[in-house]
Amino acid sequence: MADMDELEITIDEEGNVSIKVVGGSGGGCVELTKEIEEALGVVTERELQAEFYQEEVTQDQQVEQQGGE
Repeated sequence: MADMDELEITIDEEGNVSIKVVGGSGGGCVELTKEIEEALGVVTERELQAEFYQEEVTQDQQVEQQGGE
């Protein structure tokens, strides 16, 4: 099963909406919230967390089995 990002959406008493992506990294976080942001209106502030600057790491492994005699 693939890892899934989680969105935490908060609406304060004045109607301001904040969206936080949990479990994501890199620019994918911005892409993930893009449509929601467009539907809500103008983004007035964007705070990038440390995870934004982390690259997703993928690893390819090749395993060679040693044959018997």
